[in-house]
Amino acid sequence: MPLPLPDTRPVACDDPGVYRTLLESTRAIPWRIDWASMRFTYIGPQIEELLGWTPSSWLSVNDWADRIHEDDRQQTVDFCVAQSQKGVDHEADYRALTRDGDQVWIRDVVHVVRRADGSVDSLVGFMFDITARKQAEDKILQLQRELEVLSYRDSLTGVANRRMFDTLYPVEWEKARASGEPLSLVVIDIDYFKQYNDHYGHVQGDECLRRVAQAMDAGASGPQELCARLGGEEFVLMLPATDADAARTVAERCRKLLRQQELPHARSGTGRTVTVSMGAGTIVPGAQDDALVFLDRIDRRLYQAKSAGRDRICDTET
Repeated sequence: MPLPLPDTRPVACDDPGVYRTLLESTRAIPWRIDWASMRFTYIGPQIEELLGWTPSSWLSVNDWADRIHEDDRQQTVDFCVAQSQKGVDHEADYRALTRDGDQVWIRDVVHVVRRADGSVDSLVGFMFDITARKQAEDKILQLQRELEVLSYRDSLTGVANRRMFDTLYPVEWEKARASGEPLSLVVIDIDYFKQYNDHYGHVQGDECLRRVAQAMDAGASGPQELCARLGGEEFVLMLPATDADAARTVAERCRKLLRQQELPHARSGTGRTVTVSMGAGTIVPGAQDDALVFLDRIDRRLYQAKSAGRDRICDTET
């Protein structure tokens, strides 16, 4: 005779004490607010361990609001009240203040309880401590920001890279076109850099690139000015709202700062120290002008400077 199978159907339980025990044994903090009086009719004892405030101190929604960080308070209260008035279940993340003055990230999950006629009877919900999750999210965001910065930064010289220039140049071009202000570019090439590498070696060549980049970056020190490495031994200065005279002043300042470094270059054809050649130009972009055509024009001026003997600035067509 086969043995009877056990009855696995759930057993109904009408003892409210059981439910309370279950609720109070979780990490989540249950609570209930009477809608008419806006007073707490229950909050789990776990609240004291988390925030330091005793359950008996949670009398009304004012106590809840007062214990929200002031930077989050108004937005959180306005949102929760509006959603509750609409009878919409919702959740809110905010920083709660502990009795000791610290703060804990809370996720409040709210359910609106309605009467048979549809009117709001009460709000019930759970508070969850999400501090560790928020800290992890903040760390991830910080790392993402750091990676984004690094992705726009030349790893060797520390100045902006070609990607940064290619991203910002079209933006500054459109701004200049819209505002009618001039935009200047200076393209820079280290003179006889191949000979420098052949003579001093690539390690010293990398140091030369770093020192030149520092001089160019220091020379283009305005809040909107950008120094970027285009690749190899070539750099560019992007100078928004800068006319031709001001652009030449910036270029001359960069050359002066480089001369002051007195970097030896025994194989240079322009002297005994490292020098640079520069092509410069200024434009107020019109509707028919093209950003890449203008950049190509500045490149040609750079090669005119090199053809004319190097260690100079060419800012006009020849």
